[in-house]
Formats: sequence, C-alpha cells, structure tokens
Amino acid sequence: MLLVMAVLLFVLAGIYTSTQVSVQRLSETLLHQVIDDRSFYGSSRPGLDRGAMALLPYFTVTAWETAEEEEGLSVYVTGGTYEIDDDSEELRTLLEECMRLPERSGMLKSHSLRYLREDRGLYTRFAFVDTSMEQTLLRLIMVPYLFTAAIALVVLLLISLLLSYLVTRPVEKSWRQQRQFLSDASHELKTPLTVILSNAELLSRSALPEKETRWVGNIRSESESMRSLVEQMLTLARADNMVSTAVMEELDLSELAEESVMAFEALAFEAGKPLIDEIAPDVRVSGDGKQLRQLLAILLDNAVKYGADGRPIRLTLTADERAARLTVANQGTPIPPKQLKRLFERFYRADDSRGEKEGFGLGLPIALTIAKTHKAALKAESDERSTRFIFTIPRRSGARAKKESAPASASEQDETPCTET
Repeated sequence: MLLVMAVLLFVLAGIYTSTQVSVQRLSETLLHQVIDDRSFYGSSRPGLDRGAMALLPYFTVTAWETAEEEEGLSVYVTGGTYEIDDDSEELRTLLEECMRLPERSGMLKSHSLRYLREDRGLYTRFAFVDTSMEQTLLRLIMVPYLFTAAIALVVLLLISLLLSYLVTRPVEKSWRQQRQFLSDASHELKTPLTVILSNAELLSRSALPEKETRWVGNIRSESESMRSLVEQMLTLARADNMVSTAVMEELDLSELAEESVMAFEALAFEAGKPLIDEIAPDVRVSGDGKQLRQLLAILLDNAVKYGADGRPIRLTLTADERAARLTVANQGTPIPPKQLKRLFERFYRADDSRGEKEGFGLGLPIALTIAKTHKAALKAESDERSTRFIFTIPRRSGARAKKESAPASASEQDETPCTET
C-alpha cells in the first residue's frame, strides 16, 4: 500500500505540475495576444483566445511620458476584464514597480499579477493577468483528482486486506499444523527413549562380554543425545507460548548470574578455560527466573564449548538506571560477519569457523526467544579480541522496586488485593 500510495502521489504530482504549466502558458499566451492589439481604445482583434479571456481576468495599459512636470506619466487603461481606474494610485504603483524590473515579463507576487511589458518608442504598453485565478483553476482541477485518489486508496486497501487474508490462511494453517506436529512428535518420542535408556542401563549392569558392553554404551550415548534433542525441540515448540507462560516477578539478576557461574565453574575448569566474573551487586529486573537461568546456562555452555583452550571466559554484569547489560565473552577464532548474522537461526551451527562440537544449533534460538519474551535484546559480536554475546534487559530502579515490594497500608489492605504480572 505504501508503494501504491507513492505511485499515486507521483502521478498526482505530475498532473499538478503539467496542469500548472498549462495554466501558466495559457496566461502568458493571453498576455501576448492582448498586448499585440494595437488599437488605442482596446478593441479586440479577431483570433484572440476567447476562452482564456473569459477565464483569466486581465487588463492592458498604455503609458507615455508627458512634458508636464506635474503629471510626469500619462496612463490610459485600454481594455480588459479587470476593473481598475486610470487615475488610481494602485495602477501607478503597479506600473512603477513593473518599470523598475529589468525583465520584460514576470510576476508581481505582492499583487498576484503576471505582467508583460513592451516598449513601442513613444509609449509603453503593459498587459496584466490575475494569477489568483490560476490557483483557483488548479484547485478546481486537482480536487476531483485527489478525491478519486483517496477513494482508490481505500478500495485498494480493502482489496489487499481481503487478498492477504485469503492467501495467508492456508499458510497459517500449515504453520499451525507444523508446530503441532513438532510438539506431538517430541512428546511421543520421549516415552520410547526413556524405555531404551532404562533397558540400556539394566544391560550395562549385567555381566556382558567386552564387545557387547561397548554396544550397550553406544546405545546409551546416542539415546542421551536423542533425548537432549527432543527436550530442546519441546522447548522450541513451547516458544510461541513463552510470553503467556512466563511468570514475571522482581528478582535479583546478580544472584542468578552468580549461581550460574558457580554451576559452570567446575565444567570450565575441566575444559581448561577458567571462568572469570565481574558482577555488579543488587541488579534487580523484572523477569521469569527459570527462563533467565536457562538463558545464562545457554550462553555459558556455548562459551565453554567454543572458547579457545587455555583462554579465560568472562561474564560481566553492569547496570544503569534504565537497563542491565550481561556479557559472556570467550576468546577464539573470530566468527565471519556472514555467519554471525545466522547464529540465532534454528539448527544453524558455524562449524567452519568454530570447529565441530556437540549440539544441535537450538540453544541460541531458545536464548533469543527468552530475550524477546522479556522485551530484551540479545546480540552477538566477534572480532580478533573475543566473541561476545550481549544480553540487555530493561530494569526498574531500586526506589521503585522497594516501593512496589513494601507492605500495603491499612486502607490498602482493606481493598481487594491485586496481583501484578
């Protein structure tokens, strides 16, 4: 609709410009026709444009210098449809202003008149046409066009809405079925995977030959990997409902970050990548604690997997009055910009730049969904120094948080309690 509107505006602008040029040319033609009428008393010559003369008010003037010093300039209105007196001060002002101008023809904007001057030796002839009628003509011509364009836009809008609804309805149905299939398939796969893992666990406890023991170990390993994939697929299937299922409450993001660091310290140490944290105290935000813990776990797990061996992983939490900023950075091979833009796509893994690692490429999409649920931002940056994932979430000031968490007064406690979500 914006494109259609732009085309219509372009067409209307072209019509307006061409109409304006045509009306201006009409008035200029009229000026040349009436000034060429050499009859001193203004009798019209055959062949004049009678339509233009009827539409555009005009008048012609003949002026000559007189020897009488008291008068200086003799003026005589020789004809036209514009009423003006020979001896009027307005006419003399017009002529003086017109004679001061170097151009033979032009506009007197202060009087809304277009003029044409012609020096004929003993006298000078002037022709004037009223340009205010030009604007009136333009309005009379353009108003119907504008009205028609407005109606056309409304009709096109209604048609486009109807067609969009008809076109997207099967797509919406297909998308809904796809999400339902993903959720149902994930649920159905959990039960057989649980049975396989239980049987593999029982078999591993039996006295089996070495070869069969390796087979059982492979069954357990692949089943665990499959269960992890199914759980992440279930998370993605529930992603569209995260906003409605999220329980927003006032919580301490600093405490959540410290707990996540403690949970991953041992894992990072075993991987030879020391975990360093710089966490500002008492950073309070509004959010779902479970989902924010999951987001922190995804970012830290990603850093442990893809960070360079022997290089530290840094988790930094800073805050100001408006927002809290959490950064997880790891050193390693920089991610090319082309791949950096796709990191948050489902099942995408930048293997060429970061090496073949475990995972299914679902962690970062889940983290992005959690960020959107909290009306926060999650972005990735990568250069020669490090690869950084930056999570920025709006926060509420401490004064406001304390005010909202303070106990209600006696009068407030008598009222019906409300639950803030």
